[in-house]
Parts: sequence; structure tokens; C-alpha cells
Amino acid sequence: MPGPSPGLRRALLGLWAALGLEILGLAAVAQEPFWADLQPRVALVERGGSLWLNCSTNCPRPERGGLETSLRRNGTQRGLRWLARQLVDIREPETQPVCFFRCARRTLQARGLIRTFQRPDRVELVPLPPWQPVGENFTLSCRVPGAGPRGSLTLTLLRGAQELIRRSFTGEPPRARGAVLTATVLARREDHGANFSCRAELDLRPHGLGLFENISAPRQLRTFDLSPEPPRLLGPRLLEVGSERPVSCTVDKLFPAPEAGVYLALGDQRLNPNIILEGDTLRATATATGSTEQEGSRQLICRVNLGDESRQAQENVTVYSFPAPLLTVSEPSASEGQMVTVICTAGTQALVTLEGIAAAAPGQPVELQLNATENDDGRGFLCYATLEVEGEMLSKNDSTELRVLYAPRLDDSDCPRNWTWPEGPEQTPRCDARGNPEPSVHCARPDGGAVLALGRPGPVTRALAGTYRCTAANAQGTAVKEVTLTVEYSPALDNVGCPDRLTWVEGTEASLSCVAHGVPAPNVSCVRSGEADAVEGLLRVAREHAGTYHCEATNAQGSAAKTVAITVEYGPSFEEPGCPSNWTWVEGSGSLFSCEVDGKPQPSVECAGSEDANEGVVLPLDSSKPRPRGPPLPSDLPPGVYLCNATNPHGSSVKTVVVSAESPPHMDESTCPSHQTWLEGARAVALACSARGRPSPRVRCLREGAPRPERPRVSREDAGTYRCEATNAHGTDSRTVTVGVEYRPVVAELAASPPSVRPGGNFTLTCRAEAWPPAQISWRAPPGASNIGLSSNNSTLSVAGAMGSHGGEYECAATNAHGRHARRITVRVAGPWLWVAVGGAAGGAALLATGAGLAVYVRSTACKKGEYNVQEAESSGEAVCLNGAGGGAEAGDTIAESPAGGEVFAIQLTPA
Repeated sequence: MPGPSPGLRRALLGLWAALGLEILGLAAVAQEPFWADLQPRVALVERGGSLWLNCSTNCPRPERGGLETSLRRNGTQRGLRWLARQLVDIREPETQPVCFFRCARRTLQARGLIRTFQRPDRVELVPLPPWQPVGENFTLSCRVPGAGPRGSLTLTLLRGAQELIRRSFTGEPPRARGAVLTATVLARREDHGANFSCRAELDLRPHGLGLFENISAPRQLRTFDLSPEPPRLLGPRLLEVGSERPVSCTVDKLFPAPEAGVYLALGDQRLNPNIILEGDTLRATATATGSTEQEGSRQLICRVNLGDESRQAQENVTVYSFPAPLLTVSEPSASEGQMVTVICTAGTQALVTLEGIAAAAPGQPVELQLNATENDDGRGFLCYATLEVEGEMLSKNDSTELRVLYAPRLDDSDCPRNWTWPEGPEQTPRCDARGNPEPSVHCARPDGGAVLALGRPGPVTRALAGTYRCTAANAQGTAVKEVTLTVEYSPALDNVGCPDRLTWVEGTEASLSCVAHGVPAPNVSCVRSGEADAVEGLLRVAREHAGTYHCEATNAQGSAAKTVAITVEYGPSFEEPGCPSNWTWVEGSGSLFSCEVDGKPQPSVECAGSEDANEGVVLPLDSSKPRPRGPPLPSDLPPGVYLCNATNPHGSSVKTVVVSAESPPHMDESTCPSHQTWLEGARAVALACSARGRPSPRVRCLREGAPRPERPRVSREDAGTYRCEATNAHGTDSRTVTVGVEYRPVVAELAASPPSVRPGGNFTLTCRAEAWPPAQISWRAPPGASNIGLSSNNSTLSVAGAMGSHGGEYECAATNAHGRHARRITVRVAGPWLWVAVGGAAGGAALLATGAGLAVYVRSTACKKGEYNVQEAESSGEAVCLNGAGGGAEAGDTIAESPAGGEVFAIQLTPA
């Protein structure tokens, strides 16, 4: 048997609560009012569901009790003060069960409320119209039968995922069930193919239940837009039997164009259209063919269907039959003088015309007779037929040509007696003869020479010129004619008639003439470049006649041009700019004297000395021609007067040239030594640098890097690298000079290590000197000091096993070529001083007192001359004083030092 339901459990809990009240005692109960209770008091149950109700009281001993309801019951459980009952298949929207008990002659009641809800299991969207015109309204209607309570229901109409209308039924009576939502929607193009649906939501979350949703099956809407204008139908008004004509039907503002249907027919013949879509425009094209069965008036129909509407256009087409006319000739090929008959016929409805002569009536022929002549050869005849259809005049024709046979004729128009051709381009010789059949023509020279290739293009040469006999022949006879061919060619200028170069001599007479060849005879003229007038007749030759002349020969076929260069030769002459009277030669430059001489041909020039100093010396000349291998250019050229002589075949000329000599700057070790030495403290002077050269060079020396400051005396900072540069009009020369500054020696440092020494100990004295050139170090020790060691450069003095004889004054001296400098230091070797017993209290106190007294002594003797204990002075003012007096020794040093000749401060060296 299954366990109790949740409702039963609640009922049992109520029972136990009631029993608990009895256990608490009747006295306590008697103090409370009696009541009846129904749980749950308010319940919401899904339609068709079940529910346990618990009815209880606090009456200790109720007489009776029960549960009144119209709902079906499935089972009941009881206790003394309670009962639980299961209600099943609950379908009523709302019921009110009553729980009651009889207690102490009173009826206790509790009234409950049970409501049902139904999920939106059925959501229906009313079907949409098959096609909906764009711009018109349609109705969307959604039904949700039985769902409720309606007050918790919300319906939404959707276009795809877009909400169109949403409505909640809040405030409806609790018993209300089911809902309907209707909306009017304007159809749009973009709605075509869109899905519409309805969503229902039953929200019972405020009642402790969930949200129940359902959506209808989608319904697709098909919209269309069809213009009220009929289609544009284009087709033939007349259609001949057996012919084909295009037909087109166009509809604009059509949507959706791909879903439109097109019906295109001619009479009872349905055409097969080809559909072309361009946006909202549909164009149907087809071919209409006329047939005998359709002869007469027919309708061309175009109907376009879309949705539940259609648009139609129609045109009348007349199908007709019009056979072509027939033209016959009795003798298509007739001899000259023969009679010929021409006949023109057509159908029974057509009217024919031959050579402007019309038939008497439709359906009758036209006949023409003629005597054939040469002029009738190739004559065309036209048979013209007309037919009227639906007020429109139609026409057709047939044609033929008559052939007349006759003997050849050679006319001047077809075979000219004189031909004139230009030489070179291809020409086609033509000598055409009239005749039928077509004659053959042959042209050759009477002497059996050249033959003209008639009708064939070929190059024209001078050899073709001459007289030819032309013969035309066919089956009807022959004809003969003489023709003359003249070949023209453009002028030619060759070196025989017109040389490329001419040489004239100044002062003589000459003329410029050129002979040209050509047909017709050319006209020749020569013009100097840059001028406009032609040169004619004899000329008195001058230099200005030299130059380039343009000679041109001209005739009807063209022209020929040639350039003639005329050279005018003349004797030598000197000009000052080209050959100056004064020249300066620069030593070592390799420069040459430029002496240009005017003359043609180019004169040879030689310049030689004419004085004692330079007699026989040849002046080197600059020439545009490469110098032949020979002696090198002179490194030294004596100045003076030179004579230049220029010679060519037409004479000679002499000029005097005065030559002066100069040279560029030059510095070497003798004029500007590369290493120079100054002495510190000496008066400042410039570098010893000079240069040779003409004119005299200017010399400047600058230190590289930072410039040398101006000071009256030489300083060590003046040492460095200097660059000296000499300059004159012919160039520069430079040298690098290293300057060293020497100075007197100074003992910069004299120190002892270690700072304290006791008998038997070791100590070292170090001496460092500053000097240039480097100083020699020497020592002076106290008399009797032995066992003294010196380093290799004497900078260090060392003593091993110090004794009393090692105490005293030591002197370090530094010497170089510029002087000597010495410093002294005093060393004392002594035993223990102020031995104190550390363990004695009295001794310690005495030591402290002594220390305090000593401190007072040190402070009282600060910065005074005398001997000081270094250990006692390390933390006192004497250390500072010693440092100041010692010229650089630090506090705590065990030495006293002073410059040579100065006072000495002695320092007591104490044991460690």
C-alpha cells in the first residue's frame, strides 16, 4: 500500500497537534476559544488533478465533524479531532469546501477555496489568406481554448521573432477560461514568405507554480502587388504565312515577379514565352509563326496571373498570304541585234509593274520586247508586285539581268593613251576593254621588250618607261591601241654633281653649284644655315663664308637635300685672350702655357726663351691633343721673355710673352719641426713654424680638440697636438706638431707604512715626485742608520728590524734638468709608554683619570708646535692640525713632514 500523500501528512501533523493540546491539560484548553481549520485554505490545482484537504479542530472532544464539497472523493482518513480527504478529478473553475465540527452545542466551520488552472495546450492561429494584396489589411486571430484562469494569461502575435501585439488579461474573473486575440495588420512586400504565429503564456509564478508557455504552428503569408495597368503587348499587326515575327509582353510593378504566371497565345495557338525578370518588371518574349490555317484576323493575347488576380492585354493580328512575283526572259544571253521578250507575273490578288508599266488589273501579267544592243548588256529588269492588306500596301519584287554578246572596244576612259607614274610605289596597269564575253587584253613593246602585267600590282621602275601596243580579243572580234608610259622620279644629289665638302682659301674667288638628277628636271638652290637667301654666282671668299650649306633639289615627285660643308682656310694670327702676353708659372703644378692661335689649318706653335737667362728654353704648351711621350715637364722654369711663333701653309705670326714664376706653400721638418718642447712658467710664445712659397704663405697653428686659452706663461695644459696650415694663392700645406711641456720636480707625496713602529719592527718610506722629464729620486737618512733597502727607481726606502739608530729625519729629493725639490719626514723608534695594569681597579681609575687629564691636555695644546702621541691625538683636534700642517698627510699618520726649509712637526711612534 502506498504511503500517505503530502496532504495526508499535513492532516496527520494537525492530528498530532490536537493530541498535544489534550496532553497540555484541560485547564489550558478551557482558556482558549474553539475553532475549526481547513488546510490548505486556498489551493490552485491543474484541471483534472487531485488534492488532499485536512480538516481539524481544537475542541477536546468534538461530537461530530465532516467536510462538505461537491467534488469527487477518493479516500478519507480520520482521527478524534481531524479528518483528511483526497479530492480527485477536479474540473470546476472554482469550488468552496467547508470543514465543520460540533463542539459544546456549537458548530465550528472553516471555509476553503479551490481553483483550477489549465495549461495553454492548444494555441491556434486562424489560417491566413492564400494570397494577400500589398497595402491591404488582413486579420490575425489567435485562439487558446480552455486555458486559464484568463487573468494569468498573456497572448502575443508574432511575425517571425518580432512581436506585433501582446495582450494580458489581468483583471478577468477567476472563473474565466480561454482567450482570443485578434489584430488587423497591413500587408507589406517584406511580409511575403514571413511566418506568423501566436504565443500563449500562463504565468502562475505568483501562486507558487511556474510559467507555462506554448506557441502555435507558424502560418506563412504570401503577399503580392499587381499593377492595375494592363501589360504592354508588342506584336506584329500583319503576319505573313510562313514568316516569323517577335512578340513581347511587359508588366511593371509586379511583386513577387518570379511567382507570376504568363499566358501568351496567337488565336488558338499557345506560344512558348521566354521570361526575363529585372527587379519588379517581367518581360515575356516569343516568336509568332504565320500558318495557312490561321490566315485571316486573329487575336494576340497576353495574360499575367499573380495571386488571385490577373491582367490581360490583346491585339489584332492579320495573317495573310503574298507569293513572290516571277520574272522570265526569252533569251538570257542574246547576240547584238537579236529580239528579246521579258514577262512579269504574280498571284491573283497582286498588281505587277515591269519597267514602270503596270498590269491592267490584279492577277494579269506585263510583257516587254526589245532589240538587244551593246547598251543592253548587263541591263537589269525588275518585276514589282503590290498587295493591300488591312489598309497597308505591301510589296515584293523579282529581278534578272540580260546578257548581250558583242566585239571588244578599247576606249580612252578604260585604256588611256598616256600613263604617267611615279617611280617606286606599286602601280596596277589597267587597260580594260568592253566586250561580251569579256575580252582578254595584252600590252607589249613593239620591239619585243617589256610586257605590262595588266591587273597586277608591281613596283614602278625607270625601265618600264616607253610605248606599248595593247590588243583586246574575244569570240566576237579584236581591238588594237598604242599607249605611252612615263616614269617620274624624285631628284637625286650625288657627290659627283654636289660634293659633301669644299675648301676655299680666303681672298680667292669661288662659287657653290650643285647638279641633280630627276624627272621632271629638278630645280636646285643652296642656302647657308641660319640665312634665308640662296647663294648664287661668284663670291670673294672670306672667313664668314665658312659653314654648312643646305642644298635642295625639287621637282613634282619630291625633293632631295644634301648638306655641303665649306671650309675657309687662312693664315695664323694671335689674340690676347687666347695667348696672353703675361703668364705666371706655378712651381710643381705641372701647368702648361695655353697659347691658342687662330688659323686654318691649325697652325703649329713653339715658344722659346730670348734672353740670356732662358735662351734656348722651350716653354711647355697646353694642347688639346694628347702629349707624345717625351721628357717630363720641367720642375723649374726660368722667368723672362719668350717668343711664340705660329705657322701653317698660309703664313706665320710671332708674339712676345713675359713669364713670371711662383710656388705653392711648403713646410718640412726644417721649417716646422714635428716635435717641440716648452718650459712651464716660461713666457708664452707661438709655435716655431714657417713655410716656403711665392707669394709668402700665411701660417696658422691651432691645437686639436679644445683650443689653447690665452695666458702669458706656459702651462702644462698647453701640451697637446697642434695642426699648422700654410696658405697662399696657389694652395695650402699642413703639418701636425706635438708640443710637450717640461716642468721642475715637486715631491708630491712622502709617507711611512706602517704608521706605528717599535724596536725590531719593519717600516717603509714612499716618495712620489711629479716632474718632466722624470726626476731622479735620492734619500738622506739619519747618521748611523744601516740595513736600509731601496727600490729600483729609489722611490721606496725600507727598513727591516728597526733600531734606535733608525730614528731621526729622512729626506727625499727629486732632481731633473730644471731643478731640485726635497721633503723630510721624522721617524722615532721608542719602547712601551705608560704601561698600566689592566686588572687593578685603582690602576683603572688612575688610567681613566690620566686619560681625562690627557684629553684636557690635548685640547689645550691643539694646533701647537711640538711632539704629539698619535694614539691620543687620533680623536682630537690635533689630527686636523697635523693634517693641515703636513701638506696632505691624513689624521693618524705617524709622520711629520714639511717642505724643504719649512718647520717640522715630529710625531711620536708608539707600539701597537
